[in-house]
Amino acid sequence: MSTTIVIPERFDFSFHRAFTDQYNKLLEENAGATITLDFSRVMYLDSAALGMIVLLQKRAKASNSDVEIVSANGTALEVLEIANFDKMVKIR
Repeated sequence: MSTTIVIPERFDFSFHRAFTDQYNKLLEENAGATITLDFSRVMYLDSAALGMIVLLQKRAKASNSDVEIVSANGTALEVLEIANFDKMVKIR
């Protein structure tokens, strides 16, 4: 089973339900694994998206899992860096 969640072009509150459902399933089936957030499509993210990542990180830590973000670029990468998310999750 893949532990990757592909994030849509617009990562905002409208993706909350799908995002939460996906990571809950991954944490349940793959405790101790790394959950990868594929940011290759992301052009926009807002504070709700940042909050969702924080919540995922907390839940992953409780399940002895890790979170990483891959393929972030442009504005999305800048937002993550400005918010110091590189100190919370691995960004590659």
